[in-house]
Amino acid sequence: MKNTRDYIESRRPRHALTRELYCDEQVYQDDLKYIWSREWIFAGHTFELEKPGSFFTLQIGDYPIVVVRGNDNKIRALHNACRHRGSKVCQQEKGKSAKLVCPYHRWTFELDGRLLYAGNMGPEFNPQEHSLNAAHCEIVETYIYVCVADVAPDFEPFRQAVTPFIKPHYLDNCKVAFESNLIEKGNWKLVFENNRECFHCDGAHPELMNSFVENLSVAGVAEEENPGLTEFWDSCENAGLPSRLVMDEGGQYRMTRIPLSEKAVSYTMDGQPAVTRRLDESGLYDIGALLYFNYPSTWNHFLGDHALSFRILPLGPNETLVTTKWLVHKDAQENIDYDLDRLTKVWLATNSQDRDLVEGTQAGVSSPAYTPGPFSSVAENGVCQFDDWYCEVMKRRII
Repeated sequence: MKNTRDYIESRRPRHALTRELYCDEQVYQDDLKYIWSREWIFAGHTFELEKPGSFFTLQIGDYPIVVVRGNDNKIRALHNACRHRGSKVCQQEKGKSAKLVCPYHRWTFELDGRLLYAGNMGPEFNPQEHSLNAAHCEIVETYIYVCVADVAPDFEPFRQAVTPFIKPHYLDNCKVAFESNLIEKGNWKLVFENNRECFHCDGAHPELMNSFVENLSVAGVAEEENPGLTEFWDSCENAGLPSRLVMDEGGQYRMTRIPLSEKAVSYTMDGQPAVTRRLDESGLYDIGALLYFNYPSTWNHFLGDHALSFRILPLGPNETLVTTKWLVHKDAQENIDYDLDRLTKVWLATNSQDRDLVEGTQAGVSSPAYTPGPFSSVAENGVCQFDDWYCEVMKRRII
């Protein structure tokens, strides 16, 4: 009987993945075991946890996690499973609490996970042995990453690579203006594949195409620079905005800045700013869009007037949660400095259109008659790069 490694090894070079890699329950469990339970997963932003006791929760495969700001102002990730009988301690998506209190039997934990109270446990019970288990937690320029592995991968190479790109956008001075959560009935790999190309954009995303132009020289693996792109990069970098493509050796993350369409400076229907308060201090009106992804959980866009962070979390073989957050300057006021409909219209439409595309693809690849096709060498290098990364990681880890 074939297993996940067999399906991966049967993939033809520069072709889409096989049916089972998108649909099979055992493949999904292997994805959780070998990728989602071993990699750094984007959880949220530090400014979402403004004060001690602020928390939010997320589900990383089989692991419920709570991310909380402690009384010492440190942000921690804790396994959201009570050390008594396993109930989720924090059952809301987000909130604020002086202590973390399990709703089942009222076991009470400090914000750093230490057990403070457990009723009726007897004199021999030692609270110090029953703190909430900690998950690994790292922060880079407000981005909170969590890893549930016993031993986490080295975070420093990514931190050093991404920091110069994000820093000039001053995300510490931001807030979430709007959050969208979509459940797409498609495998998480289809969701990321869809993000890694804009081959489909002209026909599917009329709102986005008012401003976005895919630059094929940075869409996938690094290719030869074109003069127009080089001139744009030079202009941005002279203003203190790192722009030239950086991709790690294994292809897991990438950062680059691209120009938008002519006269467009933001993702709006007319291409003009949605927010009057800028994020950067470069002095340039048109800084294009800084793009960065980090497999398997996030891609991001930074503009002069706002930024967008995207997070995906797998919910099942054929189901993925996509969370989008629109980030604006913390002092920007709705209906004064920005109109929410104008700010969100382009990507609310684009996300909905992408959901339809992913769900249609999931229905097609689920057919026993599905045969993987070849990738375009012009427009689908990004998709191929993602699939290559996935296959190489899985082959290394499945013994």
